[in-house]
Amino acid sequence: MQFILITGMSGAGKSVAMSVFEDIGFYCIDNMPPQLLIKFAEICKSSNIERVAIATDIRTGVLFNEIPDSINELKNSLLPARKKKPKSAVSDSVEIVYIEASDECLFKRFKETRRKHPLDGQFGGDLSAAIKYERLQLNRLCEIANCRIDTTYYNNAKLRENIVDLFLETANDALTVQLMSFGFKYGGAAEADLVFDVRCLPNPFYVDGLKKLTGKDKAVRDFVLGTAQAMGLLEKLQELLSYLLPLYVKEGKNRLII
Repeated sequence: MQFILITGMSGAGKSVAMSVFEDIGFYCIDNMPPQLLIKFAEICKSSNIERVAIATDIRTGVLFNEIPDSINELKNSLLPARKKKPKSAVSDSVEIVYIEASDECLFKRFKETRRKHPLDGQFGGDLSAAIKYERLQLNRLCEIANCRIDTTYYNNAKLRENIVDLFLETANDALTVQLMSFGFKYGGAAEADLVFDVRCLPNPFYVDGLKKLTGKDKAVRDFVLGTAQAMGLLEKLQELLSYLLPLYVKEGKNRLII
């Protein structure tokens, strides 16, 4: 089992990171109390849940002080941590991903989004003081983190790219491609990202013996793919998609319906 603990500074991008982990197949839980980590890990193992990502940070309030001890206990008694890069291991592992940004960047982000810092009440609305205090409290986790990501100069797409690179064997695995067919007679495919109208090809409907068959029948497939027009179009579409798919991956798209 791959057990990822996501922590770090408020406003640094943990919510975005959690969304990315969920997109690439992790079972995700946000803001879990540290006392539940070990019990939850045991439940996941017994349920054959192979990839888990949990966010835990200063939002847990007074429970936060127990996070380092809970992590150490989890590592030592349940899931021995690995030493290699996340995507290189096959055994059970615990990884700590620490996400941070500069104080100036965090201050700007909170001001732009107009969201309250989790410690806003404790510091009477003094955002700068809250950020500095949080960083001090998180130093213990920062020191034991397996992976540190500084998002000061990142946008969401760049953060996604970084996480995908670390935790997937290949970046292309982050994109799911679904191929579907439809008939204009029954309405367009509203959910599709790319639609190709192939009514330019010879229509088996007008061929004796094929009229009552569908594209699921071998005779229809053989007829359509046996034409020079179809093979030429197929070649062009493959060339187009070979160019487009890496761009969609780089842009951070996680699902493409053609």
